[in-house]
Amino acid sequence: MIKTLLLTVLISMVPVMELRVAIPMAVGMGIHPPVALAAAVVGNMIPVPFIIIFIRRVFDWLRPRSALTDRFVTWVEKHARKNEHMIYKYRLLGLFIVVAVPLPGTGAWTGALLATLMDIRLKWAVPVIFAGVATAGVIMCIVSYGVKTLF
Repeated sequence: MIKTLLLTVLISMVPVMELRVAIPMAVGMGIHPPVALAAAVVGNMIPVPFIIIFIRRVFDWLRPRSALTDRFVTWVEKHARKNEHMIYKYRLLGLFIVVAVPLPGTGAWTGALLATLMDIRLKWAVPVIFAGVATAGVIMCIVSYGVKTLF
């Protein structure tokens, strides 16, 4: 069980996979949904403050390295900005929605990147992203547990 919980935390830290993969995997491996939810939320939140604080410096360091890294940074920013209209329109509520909807292209990593690009302060962004991650986690638990009980 400890190995599965650690795996859940680690998978939920990975961009793109996040809660959408970690919770169904944990529930499928027999972890009780509330425990899977807690482990995945903790794991998903670990990188958020680091992204908000350091991503601009990382991007500034990567851009001049090569044309490939410049294209990568540009792609990441463009990908994150796809959801930017929600944040411009609703600000913190928009950030919450972008993080809370468990679909590809949304989640804590995208929310943290958008918060940085839109200059939302850490003290406001982290609690909103946490609420979004918790909401997405509950949605994924309901879906995962429901699918598990069907089979």
